[in-house]
Amino acid sequence: MTISTKNSCSIHTRSSASFELTIFFLPSQISYNYFSHFLEKKKNKQEMEKVVKLASENGILIFSKSTCCLCYAVQMLFKELGANPSIYEIDHDPAEGKDIEKALMRMGCSGPLPAVFVSGKLVGSTNEVMSLHLSGSLIPLLKPYQPNMS
Repeated sequence: MTISTKNSCSIHTRSSASFELTIFFLPSQISYNYFSHFLEKKKNKQEMEKVVKLASENGILIFSKSTCCLCYAVQMLFKELGANPSIYEIDHDPAEGKDIEKALMRMGCSGPLPAVFVSGKLVGSTNEVMSLHLSGSLIPLLKPYQPNMS
């Protein structure tokens, strides 16, 4: 049963197990919370789709910030290994940069940036890239994208 008044709504339900639940809320809270949650969820999905699309379109993609020294170090490492990564500077995209950074965190990137993708798959941030390099596993990942070493 639903009871409405001008300033508030109450939902009262009774299940077959004789359990009663009563919720009081303001209609403005429902519409604001529901729609802001819905819009945020839609925006998150769009940003994650954009990240996946960019990653799949580029052999090696590094999401970076122009002021980040770790981002620069990873970029230089890839270039020294003969790979030519595509770089997406999120601080140069004021409209979507912050949302893309949040989407990267939701996708499992351990550090904020850089976020490295190879062959459309998330490799990770600086720690993962350096660990792969020190173990000798990074070069085989990059081999298809090293024109002078293929």
